[in-house]
Amino acid sequence: MNQNLKIATGIISLGFLVSLIYKLIEVPGGIILSGLFVGGIVITLILVGGLIFAWLAGLLSKQLPFWTVFFTLTAISFAIFHYQLYSPTLKIVVPENYTGEVSLIKSNVTENILTVDSNGIGYLNQWTFNKLYSKPIVVDKKGKDLTEQCVGFNSSTFFGLGTSNSTENDIEIKSLSFEVVPKDKIGEKQYYHTDLTELVNKEKIE
Repeated sequence: MNQNLKIATGIISLGFLVSLIYKLIEVPGGIILSGLFVGGIVITLILVGGLIFAWLAGLLSKQLPFWTVFFTLTAISFAIFHYQLYSPTLKIVVPENYTGEVSLIKSNVTENILTVDSNGIGYLNQWTFNKLYSKPIVVDKKGKDLTEQCVGFNSSTFFGLGTSNSTENDIEIKSLSFEVVPKDKIGEKQYYHTDLTELVNKEKIE
């Protein structure tokens, strides 16, 4: 029984570990360090912490098998880390023949507004804004796929994080942005700029 439990928890822990490593390849990192490197540090801490807690548990009770406790603790920790890394893949709708910056504003809406206006502005609820890093699917209003024409902030981080301040009502506007470029500029950042302070719906961010 104990042997079967050890094997089962070991397989589950290993499965979470492999999927975490795969996911960390896509996770944006910091200014210098990649997401995989930073995530690798967290994974190492989980493994070391699991060993320490399993050892302590063995000291408290000889009935607790070391490896079963270790695999159980790491599986739970990996699952929590998995959730922390989760990012939805959004489907964003832009106007026909649109090129320019797309800005997704952190707002008070309950449901995300992903059909952007003529200025490329859409609105995200707080949960989505905080979780989002995955490259979205982008189509125009006729359903034409424009994802290939989307250019991100840099090679490791798709969304550019920006903050603007409106002097009117002293409002802070936080946004995630990327570009939709012409077909002959695919892969080339054009450095479009949208003055969000003049264009966003203030009622959605107050």
